[in-house]
Amino acid sequence: MTNRRSFLKQSAAASTSVFYIAKTSWAQKSPGDTVNVAVIGFGGRGGSHISGYNKLNKDGAGVRVSALCDVDSNILNNGLKGYDNEKIKVQGYSDLRKLLENKDVDAVSIATPNHWHALATIWAVQAGKDVYVEKPVSHCVWEGRQMVKAARKYGKIVQTGTQSRSSRKGIGEGVKYVQQGNLGKILVSRGLCYKSRPSIGKSEGAQPIPESIDYDLWCGPGPKGPLMRKKLKYDWHWTWAYGNGDLGNQGIHQMDIARWFLGEMELSPSVWSVGGRLGYEDDGETANTQIIYHGYEKAPLIFEVRGLPSAKGGKNMDKLMQTSKGVKFQPLPGKEGKDGKREPGVEGAGVGVIVECEGGTVVVPSYSAAVVFDKDGKEMKKFEGSEDHFKNFIEACRSRRVEDLHADILEGHLSSALCHTGNISYRLGQKDKPEAILEKIKADSLGAESFERMKEHLGKNEVDLAKDMLALGPVLKMDSKTERFIDQDAANAMLKDKYRPPFVVPDEV
Repeated sequence: MTNRRSFLKQSAAASTSVFYIAKTSWAQKSPGDTVNVAVIGFGGRGGSHISGYNKLNKDGAGVRVSALCDVDSNILNNGLKGYDNEKIKVQGYSDLRKLLENKDVDAVSIATPNHWHALATIWAVQAGKDVYVEKPVSHCVWEGRQMVKAARKYGKIVQTGTQSRSSRKGIGEGVKYVQQGNLGKILVSRGLCYKSRPSIGKSEGAQPIPESIDYDLWCGPGPKGPLMRKKLKYDWHWTWAYGNGDLGNQGIHQMDIARWFLGEMELSPSVWSVGGRLGYEDDGETANTQIIYHGYEKAPLIFEVRGLPSAKGGKNMDKLMQTSKGVKFQPLPGKEGKDGKREPGVEGAGVGVIVECEGGTVVVPSYSAAVVFDKDGKEMKKFEGSEDHFKNFIEACRSRRVEDLHADILEGHLSSALCHTGNISYRLGQKDKPEAILEKIKADSLGAESFERMKEHLGKNEVDLAKDMLALGPVLKMDSKTERFIDQDAANAMLKDKYRPPFVVPDEV
């Protein structure tokens, strides 16, 4: 058995051996004691973690923020100032490895950039901590499975930050309604991320790193090279080294809900993707326009990413609606859509999910509601309501029952991996003219229909597809048991990242 000091030495040496740190004090606490939580990374989403736990503390839930960790000293110091009046001092750390030595920390809440999620989670459970980790839980497929293995091996509670899973009275009831057969067979489950994302600009050479940031720690498992975009923070989402595009940023929420309706607990047996980064030239790499087609046997899961507005120069985003003639655009209120002449149909979703069934359609337009329509577009039922996702995590920490979690790490892994496999197909794609692409995908009629609407949307944004061509990726067949592609060496090579010592996700957890 190693001690905490040797854990740090081992991790610094990038060993792939099993790390073990003595149990935290939580193991000796009674269920009524306070759960001490450390928040790791709080310059963005992590601030909501702090607020969430503070609210639970005020509500008497027996949880308190006991430590903060961030590689940006300005953010760390400002965060600690918020606790100056606390009777019990909140500890501050820049290096999460030092934080994990603290035996009084019972759980960690991780809101770092994506490339840190897996390693931080695995190190934490090896250190005896329960974990709440933001979405996507992983930066690549292999990492997610390693996280599941680590959580099970060390008996830890690991919650995924897909908070829609805590909409049990809303979305959850909609899922039950469909899975009980009330609308007949599912025909397609559509996830939508219609969210305008402007250009991040074009830098001229390497950019300076803010003095307050420990860049080596920020890069962590990812490559450490010159900063080749104007902003270090947030815009990492649009680079492959650290992010996963909007598919893995906003879209993971809707991907998870779409899979929830299908009830699938394995990766899809086939996947293909088409898309591009269009409408501007900047330092971003990921697609801002994309279709991902997951060929589940029960029904396809089709995901659409749109980062451009409804039309060139506009600010509105389209919604998608279901009519008697199929799916079509439904402009949001604003410059378009005021004449009231559009065909009546199911109210749509922009960032949401539409599940089309034989006997009707379910629309999930938010994080906490599901609306059921019959085949004529008449609203039949509406399910609403959501519980506190952080509270669910803390309650599971007390019960020690994985099944009490609304979003266990296995759920997070599968939904995150569906984003990753879609991106793998896209990244292996070849640019082609739209007519040629349509010919290649026409066998998947619902995918072809999505592609036609993509073309229409890009046309409204004055994108010339003869010049700025889309890339169509290969159809990748997967062995869902091993989570590896069949006879696709190039795709399999992209299932696992290459890590920078000493920040190596271990082969043996």
